[in-house]
Amino acid sequence: MGLAVLVLLAGSCSRREKLSIYNWSYYTPQSVIEQFEKEFNVRVIYDEFASNEEMFAKLMAGGSGYDIVFPSQDYTSIMIQRGMLARLDRSLLPNLQHLDPIMLQKATYDPNMNFSVPYYWGLAGIIVNTARVPDFEKCWSIFARTDLAGRMTMLDDMREVMGGALAHLGFSVNSTNPEEIEAARNHINTHWRPNLSKFDSETFGKGYANGDFWVVHAFPEVVYEEIMDNPQLMRDTLFFIPPGGPAYIDNMVILANSRNIELAHKFINFIHRPEIYAEFADEFGFPATANVAARRYKQGPAWYEIEDLLGRDLTMDLGEALRIYHDAWFNSIRIGN
Repeated sequence: MGLAVLVLLAGSCSRREKLSIYNWSYYTPQSVIEQFEKEFNVRVIYDEFASNEEMFAKLMAGGSGYDIVFPSQDYTSIMIQRGMLARLDRSLLPNLQHLDPIMLQKATYDPNMNFSVPYYWGLAGIIVNTARVPDFEKCWSIFARTDLAGRMTMLDDMREVMGGALAHLGFSVNSTNPEEIEAARNHINTHWRPNLSKFDSETFGKGYANGDFWVVHAFPEVVYEEIMDNPQLMRDTLFFIPPGGPAYIDNMVILANSRNIELAHKFINFIHRPEIYAEFADEFGFPATANVAARRYKQGPAWYEIEDLLGRDLTMDLGEALRIYHDAWFNSIRIGN
């Protein structure tokens, strides 16, 4: 009798549906994943990437098997154009009613949410250890400081770094002017890159936490997760948003070859349940940017405010002009990184 029960239980577990997610590092609380698994009796398989370029290259190389992926707005546009995404069934996503209408006005890459649902509307900035660097200007020029050489990193993210340089020089983060893009490349190579330890989107949080780096171009949630148990470093840490520079909307999309499309819809709708979204925001020190209804459930502090996003442009898909960025980034700036 006992053996029969064990066999039945094993069979029941093996029949659980699986949802395969490919998401940014430090981006979905384990508690949220566990709640989804329990409520829907499923198992989530969760892989991480550090940049849009890494994610896209893996998918283009045949890295399939994923159901939900989290590209930023420019790569969402590219993936729509390439036919990589499944069309969404809005009838399965009632929680879209909670999305911020101001954010949706910016989502011109998929204005009707036919293929994507915003996950988070945010921005990167600069984190400084004020005990090590007590005096500094709150602008991109901090990376030109030779006295901090070897103690600074910038994101290994083409559009974030080049967008920062373009904004610093007074140009649009979406410039398609070859002369402006060349000026940004030259500025990075001449003034910033010599002082950087590296371009890094994977280990900068740990490097900042252990004292290797004092200034990091960062998604603040990554650093926050690494230092939250260090009260002194938390007190010494300052996050600021330099003038100009891009914002982003990371999206939840379902791949066209997903084998679990209905379950993927359930996950997207679950994320935008207001109390769940507030839990996500509190875990990472986010404002509840994408979900208006979640704001009344949010309890913890945030690294920045929703108002900080309002005047900032998203980095958009630039079509053929993206080749100029790729040439500047991969054939010049990142050489030897």
